Amino acid sequence: MIVVTGANGHLGRLVIEALKQTVPAGRIVAAARRPEKAADLGVEVREADYDRPDTLKTAFDGAEKVLLISGSEVGKRVPQHTAVVEAAEQAGVSLLAYTSAPKADTSPLILAPEHKATEEVIRDSGLPYAILRNNWYIENYEQSIRQAAETGAYVGSAGEGRVAGATRADYAAGAAAVLAGEGHENKVYEFSGDTAFSYADIAAAVAEATGKDVTYQDLSPEDHRAALLAAGLPEETAGFLVALDGNTRDGLLSEATGELARLIGRPTTPLRDAVAKLLA
Repeated sequence: MIVVTGANGHLGRLVIEALKQTVPAGRIVAAARRPEKAADLGVEVREADYDRPDTLKTAFDGAEKVLLISGSEVGKRVPQHTAVVEAAEQAGVSLLAYTSAPKADTSPLILAPEHKATEEVIRDSGLPYAILRNNWYIENYEQSIRQAAETGAYVGSAGEGRVAGATRADYAAGAAAVLAGEGHENKVYEFSGDTAFSYADIAAAVAEATGKDVTYQDLSPEDHRAALLAAGLPEETAGFLVALDGNTRDGLLSEATGELARLIGRPTTPLRDAVAKLLA
């Protein structure tokens, strides 16, 4: 039995759909905080709340493999993930897979610390594991892409920094391949898109999809932060986005490893196709 946590999220749903291509639906369990919202997935649904360890124990009953999709609540991830790891230990799973961040154990990426800490918890547990270090999701740029389509300017402060991003469906296919396959115990995968792109490339893809003139407007970090605040974003969110663009400018998301394409047996989704789909 394969249990997918966070099953009602964007990535979780895609992982389950990918699993259903090769694994009988009766062997798949969707573990979700709100089970009623996952009823349309076509598999067994169990309640699993990272903040309520008792639900995790029940959700993992009979599990052979578990996918821990990282939580979305920054600052709470380590205790939440630790609860999942402990429940997986109690269930005696043969593989615990985890969606982490690029080079989480060594990178100064703003998102890395909680992922690094979770990886350490997983290794210390003694469970067989597969660490899936996903690079950036192209869908994370959706709001900026839509704004660029309307205004003609893709705004950021990443300079010429590049991102080896892929779509959620690409990363979901990678996770499904690990969960449905064999020989992935104690492996660390650096998943990325096949080709790294710049923000100027995103602007060009928006222009191609819309038939409009769209350019990348590169701001200083200070001006970028001011623009985000003026647009109504909370100070914490604006600071995070500016820091992330700084990480991008420094090349922390730029490595295209090819590992994802090799595992899923196909190229990852080209930027132009992903942008066109977001704007369709």
